[in-house]
Amino acid sequence: MNMKNLIISRVDSLRLRDRINFHLKNRVESIKEVSALKEELGKAELVEPEQIPPDVVTMHSTVKLKHPENGRIMEIQLVYPEEANFKQGKVSIFAPVAAAILGNRKGDTVSWPAPGGMAQMVIDDIIYQPESSGDLDL
Repeated sequence: MNMKNLIISRVDSLRLRDRINFHLKNRVESIKEVSALKEELGKAELVEPEQIPPDVVTMHSTVKLKHPENGRIMEIQLVYPEEANFKQGKVSIFAPVAAAILGNRKGDTVSWPAPGGMAQMVIDDIIYQPESSGDLDL
């Protein structure tokens, strides 16, 4: 996943841990991906939502990712599994791409396992971040 210092809000961390525990107990998602996210959360710096810098990707953030070689752009929103909708660009936090960008900053290059090898993208822009918009109850 990631070697950088991740920054995650305490609220996101609590909500994610609840979902991780549920999914591990009930084997709803791939255990490998859920366990990897759990490990990342354990290494993250937890801060209050009001203290999240505006350039950090949080839950419900809408992010523009850019392929470093071909310039292809992908826009996604990080959501909880029950909110995921591929057609709307809402990607479950348990998806490798979403787990890879959570807690990272605009400008960071992130990578994640994909079919055929590792995928890599740059966090080109954070179009919407709930904390910097004052939407602290999402």
